Amino acid sequence: MFAFAGLWRSWTGDRKAKAANTSFFAFLTTESNDTVRPIHAKAMPVLLTTSEECDIWLTGSVEDALALQRPLPNDTLHIVAKGQKSDRMPGTE
Repeated sequence: MFAFAGLWRSWTGDRKAKAANTSFFAFLTTESNDTVRPIHAKAMPVLLTTSEECDIWLTGSVEDALALQRPLPNDTLHIVAKGQKSDRMPGTE
């Protein structure tokens, strides 16, 4: 199990000449590790893999939370499928 390190903020104001309540969110990224680099060379999401890391991200100091912005060790992620991208659901051919 893992969680994405991300930021979320609610905003109220004028957007495109209309009053709006909007939620903005973003995932924190870091440089790609050796597993992700062949798929996306520039960046990978920051993944929190323990409950301790999640606690630090949610309630820790800024310095401790920012220390989590690092690629995972190469042996943590594994490629489980390769091939052509397809948006079709299995069994719907």
